[in-house]
Amino acid sequence: MAHIRPFAGIRYAQKLADHFSNLIAPPYDVLDERGRSELQAKHSRNIVNIDLPHMPPKAAGPDEVYQAANATLKAWIAEGTLARDPRPALYPYSQTYKHGQRTFHRRGFIALVRLSPFGAGEVVPHEKTYKGPIEDRMKLMTETGVQLSPIFGLFSDPRNEVNNILYHNLGRPELSGTLEGVQNDLWHITDPQVINQVTDFMASKPIYIADGHHRYTTALQYQRIMAEKNGGSLPDNHPANYCMFVLVGMQDPGLLILPTHRLIGGLKNFNIDTLKSRLGGNATVEELPDGNPEKIYSAVAHAQPHTFGIYDGARKKGYLLKLSNTGVLADLEPGQSQAWRELDVAILQRYLIDEVIKPSFCPEGEPTRGYTADAASIASSVDGSAYQIALLLQATPLHALEQLGRHNEVMPQKSTYFFPKLATGMVMNPLA
Repeated sequence: MAHIRPFAGIRYAQKLADHFSNLIAPPYDVLDERGRSELQAKHSRNIVNIDLPHMPPKAAGPDEVYQAANATLKAWIAEGTLARDPRPALYPYSQTYKHGQRTFHRRGFIALVRLSPFGAGEVVPHEKTYKGPIEDRMKLMTETGVQLSPIFGLFSDPRNEVNNILYHNLGRPELSGTLEGVQNDLWHITDPQVINQVTDFMASKPIYIADGHHRYTTALQYQRIMAEKNGGSLPDNHPANYCMFVLVGMQDPGLLILPTHRLIGGLKNFNIDTLKSRLGGNATVEELPDGNPEKIYSAVAHAQPHTFGIYDGARKKGYLLKLSNTGVLADLEPGQSQAWRELDVAILQRYLIDEVIKPSFCPEGEPTRGYTADAASIASSVDGSAYQIALLLQATPLHALEQLGRHNEVMPQKSTYFFPKLATGMVMNPLA
């Protein structure tokens, strides 16, 4: 099970607390060139200058950009912009945000988690990883010797015991910044009794990765490299054996999972009648009175399980597709568990796209794909040109992470969207 420990993190100096909103950044992999430039314009010491030295963010760049990032990091430490805490700590971290008409408070804490190979049961993934992002993060981690942004991990805590321990009489946040409408608050705790209580509680819990699979895989590779340099093994307390996480209880009321809708392009002569014919008896399709994608998503979200939305961008029409044959993947994916075959994202990818849409409307190639968690943005993106249709889903249930973890299975790409994203720059983990 999970082995966590406190650490002496690197943080922005207290003298910059009033500017903290302009110093933190979203995760590197959600930014484009414009987003990076906007963050740099906010403040010359924004963390994006170190965390995202190369564009695009999911491919490795030349050595010199990572060397420059390291030089910037060292300069900021030397001038006092960043400073390392004198004692190991756990760092309570909360995010306050609005979604729809509600205000949410998501509370967790930042700690180091001992690395465990995927499949060992201590740290459980749910998504595949790809070569490019790992190469990029490895070059940055190796050059700087710092883990700049945390991995988002979940653990079971039905009675909210960890937060009751950590957030008792915390007082005002030490650092507080607002990023994209989300308030990010940070504290630090060095009390040995509190740390021991939390450490003991976590010792019986597996951790499920919500976001940051590439960063975790990078940490595993870094650990192997360090072990090779050390004669094949590392002492237990070596920094390369640990990785920085934000840990949040699965039952936390502020934990929100959104679906990632699919935008599909490259289709020829899409029409709903051909789609219905191809589906046969596996599903039914009904037209909705309002073709607005937000209204389509609302209908999907309140429908029975295995209901999908279809937005036809050229005709501005919306439909509900209700799966009748819930065992449709049994013959297509016999090697996967039943829990995997019942995932809406698996049904959508492996059946709706691969077996229905592709052969009907894109027989000579692969359809193009886009992704969004924001139904309000679909109409402007899906207009019949670059993308012809959008497929809207219900959110993947949280228990699916646990179910697939038992089978060492991973979900299709973009299966979950944990909202909001964690901020980079709250605290950093030095590996030396």
